Amino acid sequence: MEEMQLVPVHMGMLDDFPASPELPDGAIPVKWADEPGMMVDIQTDVVYDERDGETLHLQILLPLELMPMMEPPTKKFPLIVYVPGSAWMRQTPKLFLPRMIKIAQRGYAVAIVQYRPSEVAGFPAQIEDAKTAIRFMRKHAEEYRILTEKIALYGDSSGGHTAVMAGITGAGLFDNGQYGEFSCEAACIVDSFGPTDVSLMNYYPSAMDHHSAISPEGMLLGGVDVLENVELARKASPMSYLSREKEIPPMLMMHGDRDQLVPFNQSVRLYNLLKELGKEVTFYKLEGAFHGTGGFGSKEAQEIILSFVAKHIG
Repeated sequence: MEEMQLVPVHMGMLDDFPASPELPDGAIPVKWADEPGMMVDIQTDVVYDERDGETLHLQILLPLELMPMMEPPTKKFPLIVYVPGSAWMRQTPKLFLPRMIKIAQRGYAVAIVQYRPSEVAGFPAQIEDAKTAIRFMRKHAEEYRILTEKIALYGDSSGGHTAVMAGITGAGLFDNGQYGEFSCEAACIVDSFGPTDVSLMNYYPSAMDHHSAISPEGMLLGGVDVLENVELARKASPMSYLSREKEIPPMLMMHGDRDQLVPFNQSVRLYNLLKELGKEVTFYKLEGAFHGTGGFGSKEAQEIILSFVAKHIG
């Protein structure tokens, strides 16, 4: 019988752990290239506020450098607060977990925001909730290992509108004061095909109505006809809160040129104004892309977003 000898426990780094020289007869050795990507701790349905009879949740994704059973996680990460699109109606945030997991694997904490739907509370409830979510994450920064000075806002469709509005208005405006001792400021904004001027959406090609009282935009404004309430509609436009003097976070915009729901011109209008006012903004036109499909899930689009975020929050 082969004599066995005990070996000391290896206490070094994983990179120093020795490889076994054994190769049983018939076993096939495989050389491989490491695919970058951390493990992710997913904490679902974290309550961050209760308003108008709605319990509002966050889906929180936290990168893990090592297996939790080997060493308790201590490293802190930049945070992306993601606002999903839903035509301002009731959201299903967990649908976005697969896409956000890929981002978390790149070393970002992610908080997916659920906001009050327009059928419960119209504008500006959604913006208030996004700001409350940012403050909640700062309040619990130690628990969730968040770098509080490195927070990005990211949204698409109605979530893009909400992210832009929350990011450019900052503290004070559209703010319910919850967790008011913490900042709701963001270091940068990512806007994917978000509406920017709801009063003009019906003047460009679209597959849906954007002005009646039961349209998404009409419901956002409280169940009214948009074209009969243009001043109210302008209050819900981010362009109404921009000026040359007002500082805003750097912004990345992305829109498909065949968007059938939010006309491409919506992003063009905001981009042109931001450029005119001397703001830091980059705009990508996804050729042939529809509303959230046909390119937005591509590696190219993801790398554009992650490069922008890395530039501003690391």
